[in-house]
Amino acid sequence: MNEPITTLDTRYSEPDGVVTSWEQTRRVLETAELFWLSTVRTDGRPHVTPVVAVWHDGTIHFSSADTEQKAINLRGNPHVILTTGCNRWEEGLDVVVEGEAVRITDHDRLEQLARVWATRWDGRWQYLVRDGSFYHHDEHEVLPDSILVFSVKLTKVFAFAKGHFSHTRHQF
Repeated sequence: MNEPITTLDTRYSEPDGVVTSWEQTRRVLETAELFWLSTVRTDGRPHVTPVVAVWHDGTIHFSSADTEQKAINLRGNPHVILTTGCNRWEEGLDVVVEGEAVRITDHDRLEQLARVWATRWDGRWQYLVRDGSFYHHDEHEVLPDSILVFSVKLTKVFAFAKGHFSHTRHQF
């Protein structure tokens, strides 16, 4: 992944606001446990839902059962926004990712991502890879619903520092 062009938007920053580095922004993306994914329904209405996502190989990845609203929305419009951060006013860093969701079907890539998901949280995200998708499974059976995996082709990433307020834009 290429390094982004990083700028401070002084319109929304304190007079002595400073740029949030890409490294600091990326660290938030790497360590976040929960994101909010925004997609657009075919009739133009927004859809927002929490997702567990992983940062790997320079981008963010998320998954969705084939029958979920977010997967249905992505069939018609691949543009997404993912947000993460904290809801404290005097501290923290909120991050907003804009990009295009691209479905991953390559078996080796999915195996790699399944290993990444397995190392996060409390180990509950254990996936079996087959037929270009993830599947949940237990010791007796593979559950029938396919889980689609998406990589986000980054367009812009915003970092909103709080406490000492600044608005940084990372353009790809």
